[in-house]
Amino acid sequence: MAEPVQASAAPRPVGRYPHARRAGGLLFLSGIGPRDPATDSVPGNVIDADGRVIRHDIAAQTRAVFANVRAVLDASGARWDDLVDVTVYLTDMAGDFAGYNAVWAEYFPDPATAPCRTTLGIDALPTPIAIELKCVAEPKE
Repeated sequence: MAEPVQASAAPRPVGRYPHARRAGGLLFLSGIGPRDPATDSVPGNVIDADGRVIRHDIAAQTRAVFANVRAVLDASGARWDDLVDVTVYLTDMAGDFAGYNAVWAEYFPDPATAPCRTTLGIDALPTPIAIELKCVAEPKE
């Protein structure tokens, strides 16, 4: 069985699965969102009196999800530069794609060295987040 990874510096998974699993020379990360590892809050969310999200900041959530991905990579002995493929899930493609894409460009300024990427618009995620990443990395030994 492939070696599971749990990252103490990343938010706890919302289900019964590891943060990542090593298989052969690849590292497969489970879906990772922007929740704060210490408080479980979601950066950039504005909540109304009934507990519903009324507004979110996609740039804040994108930076937070990148930090959480980095925490899992670090716990796995991998680096940011080891990412080879990223699938991005956005709950508001029309409203959030440009903001998310701008932050992506900050973290990956050179398309020639950036990981492959697929971005999907979806209806919802299991917690009140606007973005989730599914990543594959190839750690250098």
